[in-house]
Amino acid sequence: MVVHIRNFTTDPSLSILGTTTSTLRDIPTPGGLSRTGHTVVAVCLGFILVAGTLTNLCAVLIFAKFRSLWTPINLILLNISLSDILVCIFGTPFSFAASVHGRWLIGEHGCKWYGFANSLFGIVSLVSLAILSYERYAAVMHLSQVDISDFRKARFCIGGSWLYSLIWTVPPFLGWSSYGPEGPGTTCSVQWHLQTATSVSYVLCLFVFCLLLPLLVMVYSYGRILVAIKRVGKINLLAAQRREQHILVMVLTMVSFYMLCWMPYGIMALVATFGRSGLVTPMVSVVPSVLAKFSTVVNPVLYVFFNNQVRTSTINHN
Repeated sequence: MVVHIRNFTTDPSLSILGTTTSTLRDIPTPGGLSRTGHTVVAVCLGFILVAGTLTNLCAVLIFAKFRSLWTPINLILLNISLSDILVCIFGTPFSFAASVHGRWLIGEHGCKWYGFANSLFGIVSLVSLAILSYERYAAVMHLSQVDISDFRKARFCIGGSWLYSLIWTVPPFLGWSSYGPEGPGTTCSVQWHLQTATSVSYVLCLFVFCLLLPLLVMVYSYGRILVAIKRVGKINLLAAQRREQHILVMVLTMVSFYMLCWMPYGIMALVATFGRSGLVTPMVSVVPSVLAKFSTVVNPVLYVFFNNQVRTSTINHN
């Protein structure tokens, strides 16, 4: 099976035929998606686009409406919703349109922008999830007092998440790896398949510091919360057991969805980088890419709509 994807090189002969030299030429790439495959991906991305936009927009409106929700930790939640909305606005529509047409539509510069924007907003979301887990752990352990300085700390954490993300997403523009077509040619990302020294080192650092490190922070923070709840259980057994079960379900759910949405993409990138050439086909790379975008739907449901404080505020208001 052969599918035509966009190659961002210029064919000099096109200018002789009266065609602009910036025209993109199609090259056949084996192992791509069939028309049915592109349609299935388009349906998935369409659902993610609509559901992700609506759920995150509702989350923002809820925080804006209920003054009782204006807490330092909820500012971090708001930052996660904001980064997810930006993915839905500046990323998903282009990959959705590309899947509908079976090819990339907005050229080389659009491809680089798409790769940069999705990486930027995605890493902000991942780092914010890690910060959120640690702040919850700090609140449970009473490591910090709740006062106005916490809002300054929350704003500092939010600004830090964006700065940290920029530190890791700008280098491809400066020669440390690059952004380009991904998978069947309907999305763009870091060029995982390039097995040069700069590309390999960048992918490895990105995996460790932007995917694995946030996961370890989450596991540590939520694990410490569970340990603290167990200690309380020795004093008030029945109440603590109920709370422990609730916390355990929450922790397992959050960590599981984090791994479900992001780890396949990270593992795919590592296999493409360190495995033999062509091991990760365009068809194989599609599923992890779609799962990563699905996080924009999962995050507001898990962290906002299943949040006891949010439910209490909305119920009391009604």
